[in-house]
Amino acid sequence: MTTTTPTHTARRTVTQDEVSALRTAVRAILPTPASGTDSDASPVHAFVLAHTLADTTVRELAEAEPEPVSVVHLGQDIRIAHPIRPGEQITVTLDVLGARREPRGTRVAVRARLTAPDGTDRAELHTGALLLGARAIEPFGQIPAAAAPAPLGGPGEPAHAEHTLTPHWIRGYAQASGDLNPIHLDARAARDAGFPNVIAHGMSVLALALEEIADRYADGDITRVVAVSGRFSAPVTPGHTLRIELTPDTGPSLVRFTCRTPDSIAVKSGWAQLAPTGPLPDGHHG
Repeated sequence: MTTTTPTHTARRTVTQDEVSALRTAVRAILPTPASGTDSDASPVHAFVLAHTLADTTVRELAEAEPEPVSVVHLGQDIRIAHPIRPGEQITVTLDVLGARREPRGTRVAVRARLTAPDGTDRAELHTGALLLGARAIEPFGQIPAAAAPAPLGGPGEPAHAEHTLTPHWIRGYAQASGDLNPIHLDARAARDAGFPNVIAHGMSVLALALEEIADRYADGDITRVVAVSGRFSAPVTPGHTLRIELTPDTGPSLVRFTCRTPDSIAVKSGWAQLAPTGPLPDGHHG
């Protein structure tokens, strides 16, 4: 049984190729961005930098289980302290904050901090995941509750966008992010896991929503998105319309969003916080 977990660390050097590849993969079904905007890292890139360490750590919790467990991504919170830049060496420090039993398995909460070599914070991430069928993990710690910031001013004009995801688009995100889970790439593996077809990564849907928000409310500057949160409530399969519903405040400094398929809500309780125009913490201008 597991009652405590050690802190885990890893180091990653951010490259321009991987930053551009992720933005290009997500924007493949959007209008071509203005020149140079794919050189800026989406907040989702912070998740990509931490994902391998987080996935390995969470699976280690389930080593005592009699059968292999599946990991289901339940929710994600990302706060960006300074935009992540190509060429930076990032240290990922990861802690499992808590675990609790649920009817379908064990829910875990994971915190990752991304820092520069001088110790400056770059991002903090809180990830919620469910280990399906896991029963050998002793509950410990706490599962923090997510809270959205208060909007400034009244509500702005709602908007929406619709996209049809394709297997090609899903594969593109998988390759760019390094998340090659077979349920996103192989229909048989997806069916074996209980899905009717391959499914889109939850983070790819979140990334797509952020690109829409940046285009509409931040002049295409993705680095003005300084925080994002969302809960993954249903899978998105290719060939069906994904509707992204956006509700900004009047600034806009906060944009709430929901992602829907014809059958269900795929991402709920979504929000993105925007920095104002002008100089950002590292001297970048919006």
